[in-house]
Amino acid sequence: MTPRPNILGSMNQDGSRRELHPADVDGKWMRWRRAVFVVLIGFYVLAPFIPVGGHPMIHLDVEHRRFYLFGSTFNSQDFWLVLLLMLAFIFALLFVTAWRGRVWCGWGCPQTVYMEYLFRPIERFFEGGRRGSMKMDRTGGLHPWRLVKYAVYLLLAVFLSHTFLGYFVGIETLKVWVQRSPVEHPVSFLVMLGTTAAIFLDFAWFREQTCLVACPYGRIQSVLLDPRSLIVTYDPARGEPRAKGIERTPQSGDCVDCGLCVITCPTGIDIREGLQMECIHCTQCIDACDSVMERFAKPRGLIRYGSRAGLAGQVASMLRPRTVIYPIALAITLGLFVTLLATRGDSEVTVLRSLDAPYVMQPDGRVLNQVRVKIANRGASDRRYQIALEGADAAQVIVPINPLPVPAGTSLTTTVFVTLPASEYPGGLHRVNVHVAHEGGFRTDVPWGLPGPAPAVQP
Repeated sequence: MTPRPNILGSMNQDGSRRELHPADVDGKWMRWRRAVFVVLIGFYVLAPFIPVGGHPMIHLDVEHRRFYLFGSTFNSQDFWLVLLLMLAFIFALLFVTAWRGRVWCGWGCPQTVYMEYLFRPIERFFEGGRRGSMKMDRTGGLHPWRLVKYAVYLLLAVFLSHTFLGYFVGIETLKVWVQRSPVEHPVSFLVMLGTTAAIFLDFAWFREQTCLVACPYGRIQSVLLDPRSLIVTYDPARGEPRAKGIERTPQSGDCVDCGLCVITCPTGIDIREGLQMECIHCTQCIDACDSVMERFAKPRGLIRYGSRAGLAGQVASMLRPRTVIYPIALAITLGLFVTLLATRGDSEVTVLRSLDAPYVMQPDGRVLNQVRVKIANRGASDRRYQIALEGADAAQVIVPINPLPVPAGTSLTTTVFVTLPASEYPGGLHRVNVHVAHEGGFRTDVPWGLPGPAPAVQP
């Protein structure tokens, strides 16, 4: 086998970039991928628009530090829940990679989904497939059909940028942005313009470089995979030595050295050279090779899903430490997340200390305390919270706004003023319960200590 040069698949020997125009391919795996792509594109596009529990299915409201995910609201007080969800995603990615390799890259990543199901088919339509694109590259200049392609790309980029921003600013805000003149909202218009430009440049020019240069996932696959992980691989024992057409002899391997596996690869690699960082496990080389094997009346699977251990004749069992530990860690993390989410109320009450002096002595000998009550409404509807103080019968309690209206998905802080005789502070502290309730049945009591003057020590 020819040693592979130490360069990226999309790079020439002199270090310049090699434009890739993968040939179209059809086959079992590609048909499955297209079905998955349809579902994923529908989800990626519609998720910010579909309401669940009064909010979008997915809304990452970074400005107000609130996340809405599938009907649940997470605010800044839900750090541990968000952390558990992120850990669950990491463990799921580790498990899937150890089990099925980089299946996420080839089947689920938005970069791959949009590139292979939207942008590349559009390019093949306007430029005449791989041969037409390569001819345009050789002749140079901007061909009319290539300009039309870029115009369609720009329209798609505008649509995708608005969809992408919908995840972060919300559909209602997005509608306002669309209906207003850019002069009225220059900052949001520049955000939309920058997002559109980034998406257009990504799919029109940067393309596979996103996977090869920008994304770190491929670089860490060496520590995520083991010899028994399923990967897209070539069987050298069956395929070597390679031989073309009339050069073939009874000693030749099954590989006819047609190069179809290379020209269909979206990252420009030769899978016959073994596992490579650039391989995104898209399976296009499998379909291409299977079609050639059928024409030559040879068994399919020269390039297939397999493992390095299996190719070496070892037993490629799925059960091994990392495929056991990762699912256990995932189950524990998800279990904790679901338990905490299920037991979490639709409201949270936090009692805070006064920002001023701990207490103030009044001219009549009474002690004035300020208690700050922060109420977070995680529900899908607005709530009115009744605030009361229990355990201070001799107190005068003033709540400026009671009940306190708190909009859905927000938190508000109010101050409760309490005056008590100085004799009510044995040891310098008076114990009370801050009682908060709303009409939906929520009730909670938060123990709190009101600071006051300690009694004088007798000589």
